[in-house]
Amino acid sequence: MRVSLLLLTTMVACGSTEKPPGDDSGAVPEATGCNGHEVLCDRPVSEVTFPGTHNSMSNADAGWLGPNQQHGLTQQLHDGIRAMMLDTYVWEDGLWLCHGYCDLGAQPLDEGLGELADFLDDHPREVVQIIFQDAISIEDTRAALEAAGLGHRLYAWEDGADPTLGELIDAQTTLIVGLESGASDGTGLHGAWDLWVDTPYSFTEVGDFTCDQNRGDLDNPLFLVNHWLGDPLPSAENGLEANVAEVLETRARACSEAFGRPVNFLGVDFYDQGDLFAVVDRLNGVAEAE
Repeated sequence: MRVSLLLLTTMVACGSTEKPPGDDSGAVPEATGCNGHEVLCDRPVSEVTFPGTHNSMSNADAGWLGPNQQHGLTQQLHDGIRAMMLDTYVWEDGLWLCHGYCDLGAQPLDEGLGELADFLDDHPREVVQIIFQDAISIEDTRAALEAAGLGHRLYAWEDGADPTLGELIDAQTTLIVGLESGASDGTGLHGAWDLWVDTPYSFTEVGDFTCDQNRGDLDNPLFLVNHWLGDPLPSAENGLEANVAEVLETRARACSEAFGRPVNFLGVDFYDQGDLFAVVDRLNGVAEAE
């Protein structure tokens, strides 16, 4: 018995070279599930809550002034963010991600989209929503997405459609895009307020939060809840106050009840503060299902 225990201990410490039956590749098993969870694969997009960020490109790590987030796009995606609000501008004869005044912080649009493309290439089982506050032409938006290698990933939402995450992943159309300008091209670029309906977004205190209808029609397929504080600038402290579960989950559930539908895009500032991901998991019911 002592010999067997010693042998077993040695095998664990050194690692067995024997492969599992039927596995001759030695490769790491391919990821399964959809947006991290098997139970979401058969669920329509309109019944899934995506953790999201407001002014996603504006981040402290890159030295933006008055940032809305701590980390940049790649870190956000790796941390679990699956919905983003990005602002596009023409500045210094180029296309940039910035918010109002590009001198306060800016990232080349091609660089930002390249980060998204790299992530989706490496994580083909993730579906992402993007809403552009677009101050550039739809032609420039399309060209930038194509140049970044994202054009083929665009899902063209048709009237009456409600694809499951699994269907989007199988078709490799894992990017849902809306443009706040209202422009659309019928091949994956949609007027944002034809696709989403949203709540107001200008709040300075937690007690100000409402679930009133803002932009878009109630019968639009997707529902965006804007959930952040500014007095007038964003801050990590405000992010923490707004994003604790007691506030964030309570409002998300209240808005879901008020609109009679799940929240699909839950957008926050300073996503790394508070309980965004835990709240989204509970809204999606994944903790109970897995």
